[in-house]
Amino acid sequence: MKAFITVIGHDTVGVVAKVAGLCTELNINIEDVTQSILQGMFAMIMLVDISNCNVSHEELHKRTDTLAAEMGMQINVTRQEVFDAMHTI
Repeated sequence: MKAFITVIGHDTVGVVAKVAGLCTELNINIEDVTQSILQGMFAMIMLVDISNCNVSHEELHKRTDTLAAEMGMQINVTRQEVFDAMHTI
């Protein structure tokens, strides 16, 4: 199952490493990444495969919320099926 992880906040050292580290810890495969700095704000979107994630979806959200609070950033996880459902007629 695919998902998107979005990260937004003030640019600091180690953002990509910390999010990638959490993905590694939870057995989430990062398939694609795009990132940009927009007037000092860091923005990243990761396409990930959560098929083999070793925690529940609820626990994944808790873990990303904790990491976001530690980093002072916003992190969201959205399963691809949510986007697919939005565009199904």
